[in-house]
Amino acid sequence: MGIGFQEIIVIALIVLLLFGGKKIPELMRGLGKGVKSFKDGMNGVDDDEKNSAKKD
Repeated sequence: MGIGFQEIIVIALIVLLLFGGKKIPELMRGLGKGVKSFKDGMNGVDDDEKNSAKKD
């Protein structure tokens, strides 16, 4: 993807300036919950496909 260490630092500084230090943990917590929900949903779709294949 070509994102180096310097680019990550610049992005982190921009996020820090936009949201402030107190909001970042809350944002990361929400992002983590969203990713977990997405993974759970994808696992549910996989399970549904496996169950329907077994029935056929």
